[in-house]
Amino acid sequence: MSSSSRPPLIGITCCTTTEEFEGATLANYKVGDKYVDAIAETAGAMPVLIPGLGANAGGDSLLDRLDGLFLTGSPSNIEPHRYGLETDADCGPHDGGRDETTLDLIRRALDRGLPLLAVCRGHQEVNVALGGTLHPFLHNVPGHFDHRSRKDIPFDRRYDIAHAVELTPGGVLERLNGAPGRVLVNSLHAQGVDRLADGLSVEAKSDDGVVEAYSVTGAKGFALSVQWHPEHKISRVWPLSQAIFTAFGDAARAWAKGDAQAA
Repeated sequence: MSSSSRPPLIGITCCTTTEEFEGATLANYKVGDKYVDAIAETAGAMPVLIPGLGANAGGDSLLDRLDGLFLTGSPSNIEPHRYGLETDADCGPHDGGRDETTLDLIRRALDRGLPLLAVCRGHQEVNVALGGTLHPFLHNVPGHFDHRSRKDIPFDRRYDIAHAVELTPGGVLERLNGAPGRVLVNSLHAQGVDRLADGLSVEAKSDDGVVEAYSVTGAKGFALSVQWHPEHKISRVWPLSQAIFTAFGDAARAWAKGDAQAA
């Protein structure tokens, strides 16, 4: 199949997990089906899973084979020393292998203009990769709401609407939304952006001032990040979620044809 007719290949970041099985501790590289399904069904691309191999992940040789990079959410948090906090700061669980893998790939992908989409943990990874910092616990910061998922409702329903965000006038998200103003999103994160990295442009904020979405200023290609979860089966049917994944898929198809497309 020629590169012009095959579906684009989009790398999806995996997490490192462990489980007990018959008295042994087994390590696994895992990613939720909601991320895979969103890329395959809504973006119209072929998912390629990227394990957290750190320096062995391939770097540029891996990205040479991809048409896009999708940074997923995760139960784990970025190791605090990577954004200037004490190494033993109590904000785990952590996944150092994923950190080493994604932070490197993010910089390399942006340098070449490879289409990039990030959600939740991925949203925080891009900010840290470019020199920004995080709030380890938003709910402990005066003036901020509790953005964590509700534990008093069934798991799937936690991906339903939680609060509104205000779109930045003239931004990428406003254009994808097709209208200015506010949109409703879900919320399942304990951490969030503290200092936004240089070179990132705010695309949406929640009412308590949390940067819920940003784009890469002057990016060579599609480069968008959101703190919420547009990929879940509940939220993927929302018009803005569909527009985000469609635009990402279109950018990856353009890249596969050798026609890089900016956001």
